[in-house]
Order: sequence, then C-alpha cells, then structure tokens
Amino acid sequence: MRHAGERRTSGLARWARAEWGPVYATVRETLLRRGPRAVPLTLAAVALTAVLHLAQNQPWGHDVVRQAGGVRAADPLWVALLRTPLSLFVPAPDLPVWGALAQVLCVFCVAEICLGRRRTLAVAYAATLAGTLYARLGLALGPHRPLGLPAADAHVVDTGPSAAVVGLAVYVGWRCGAYVTAAAVCAAMAVEVVLKENLAGKEHLAAIAAVALLCALPAARRRWPYPRRWASRRTSPPAPSGPGPGSGAGGRVSGLPPIRP
Repeated sequence: MRHAGERRTSGLARWARAEWGPVYATVRETLLRRGPRAVPLTLAAVALTAVLHLAQNQPWGHDVVRQAGGVRAADPLWVALLRTPLSLFVPAPDLPVWGALAQVLCVFCVAEICLGRRRTLAVAYAATLAGTLYARLGLALGPHRPLGLPAADAHVVDTGPSAAVVGLAVYVGWRCGAYVTAAAVCAAMAVEVVLKENLAGKEHLAAIAAVALLCALPAARRRWPYPRRWASRRTSPPAPSGPGPGSGAGGRVSGLPPIRP
C-alpha cells in the first residue's frame, strides 16, 4: 500500500512538472532576477482595482466610477465601448474585492512574464469585450433560446476582471502547453453556468470563445500564410548560417523566457 501511494504521488509530481514546470521556472527566475520591475502592468492593475473599489464605496465616488467604468447592456453601444477599458478594473460590488485582487495579481503576473505586457493587455481586453458584446446578443436572443438572457439582465452593472482573468488563464495554459489546466478552467466555467445560470457565467464562456479564436489564429496563419497569387511576389530573407549576436546554444536568444513567443 505504501509503495502504491508513493507511485501515485510520484506520478502526480511528474504530471505537475510537465504541466507547469516550464511556467513555474520562468516566472520564478524572472521575479528573482528583476523583482517587481518585471511586472509593472500587474502592479498597476492591482493598484487601480483597489483604488476603484475604495472610490465606488464612497458617497462622492460611487457615481463617478459608475459613469466612467460601469457597463450595462441597456446603455448605448458606443457608451459601453468607451467604458469597457476601465470596467475591467472596477470590482463587482457583490463579490469580495480581495478575491478579485488575488486573481489579478496571480494570473496577470504569470501572463505578463510569459506573454509580455502588450499581449497580456490585448488578451485581457479581448476577453472583456467579448463578454460585453455577448450580453447584447444574449438579450436579443431572449430567455427561451440557447445562450439567451432575460430582459432584466440589461440593467445589471457588468464590471470586474473575472472575464479577463478567465481568458488569460486559458490563453496562457494553451500557449505554454498546460492543456489540462486550460481545459479544467473551461470545464469549471461550463459547470458554473449549469449550476448558476447568470450573466457573469455566460460572459465567461464568451471570453473563452474569444480566446479560443485567438489561439487558433496562429495555426491558421501558418496554414494559409498569404494568397497564392502573391506567392511569386513574396521573397524571404536568407536564413542566417549560424547563431547571431546574443544567441545561446542552438541559436536561441539568451535572456528570454523559453515559453515566450
């Protein structure tokens, strides 16, 4: 029995190393080498989320935060699009803010180190925007159709980093080879919709759909890189004969995280 338990533990450890070993090593090495300077986007996101939470709980700040970052499906689309960038950092008032801060700190930190600041921000906003646009589609479908929403959801204040966190978790898992983790996040969001059918849960699924499309785009570009009629006009620069400046063994640029695209 003891040997069987040890084998199971050993197998679990091997799976964990294979699933998240490269990500853990990259994040740990980067944070030890650069410290907080490695994740300025993450620190700014956490600070902005905390400040907006404090502001919206003050008599003077509630309406200000709602006007700047409060998104509802009942609002005109152009108003919702203008408010969407800030709405990502406005915590939902009915959820504990410490949970939102912890999610942003952990997921944004890993994403920023592994993907870079620009791509992290792009994926986060794509996931948030997908949820915002889905709400309007769901209301148009109505409550009696699949993926539809009741009319009352048009007036729900739709803010918070949860869609961005879900989208980034799936994207990082997929790009870094942690496929089981990415699938587990998707499954958890599907179970959430089944157990508690609400606007937030369905927006999480919309965020996952948007991220899945982003994950599929590189494969599509590799398969169809350009139209055939342009093939004869496209020229490629000659391949370097050896590793260039700043390269390590095997030609890989030194200093970059091994899983960063």
